[in-house]
Amino acid sequence: MTRRNFNTLQPVVKWVGGKRQLLSEIKPLIPEEYGKYCEPFIGGGAVLFSEKPNSAIVNDSNSELINLYKTIRDNVEELIVELGTHENKAEHFYSVREWDRAEEYGERTAIEKAARLLFLNKTCYNGLYRVNNAGEFNSPFGRYKNPNIVNDIALRAMSKYFNKSDIAILNGDFEDVLSKLEKNDFVYIDPPYDAVSSTSSFTGYTENGFGKESQRRLRAFCSVLNDKEIKFMLSNSDTEFINGLYEGFTIRTIQAKRSINSRANGRGNVNEVLVTNY
Repeated sequence: MTRRNFNTLQPVVKWVGGKRQLLSEIKPLIPEEYGKYCEPFIGGGAVLFSEKPNSAIVNDSNSELINLYKTIRDNVEELIVELGTHENKAEHFYSVREWDRAEEYGERTAIEKAARLLFLNKTCYNGLYRVNNAGEFNSPFGRYKNPNIVNDIALRAMSKYFNKSDIAILNGDFEDVLSKLEKNDFVYIDPPYDAVSSTSSFTGYTENGFGKESQRRLRAFCSVLNDKEIKFMLSNSDTEFINGLYEGFTIRTIQAKRSINSRANGRGNVNEVLVTNY
């Protein structure tokens, strides 16, 4: 697998469970050689943008996030201009947050929606992307003094990477990528995590959530990857449920520092696992 040299490439959104702080643990475990790179839950994409593969398949069920990546790829200059129209003021924040409550939201352009996500992500409380059961963004205003709303350097670098490389950007269920994978490809799997307690669950990336049945379905997906001789690495919570679910694979316990959480007691150092089939 060829890696490209994009020195300014970095994530443009803060995402719950983002992997920037864990790259030193994850990167040494990625195989030296593989065919295509794949992430079925792209999120903020820290591992992808650090690895910089020449050929990749990225997917997420969050349509707003995928629209952002496609807009960065196809219309980055228009996106930068649109971002410049947003102000770091509470009144403006709540007005823009309300867009997805209105019927005419469907008539908004892809560029307007992408700029909205970035603006809300940079100015909402603690960078917490969260939607309610109706799929409406519901994080409050963060009251930051000088958030970097228009990071034009990072946006242009990402657009260049998407256009210079063979990157397929999909918006669907994680299982949808399976038909596009072949022996010797590599899949990094970073799903919404299993809850460490009955009060700590956070699955608000989409209105449908990601519960125990979804975790079991993901385990079956990993078994198929293994049968097809496709290497995978999976991140998740260090819970009894997850450790039991992936018994038979290699499980490593690592410590992660979490700074984005809806509850203060959910931040700080926590144990996570990295599961591999190699």
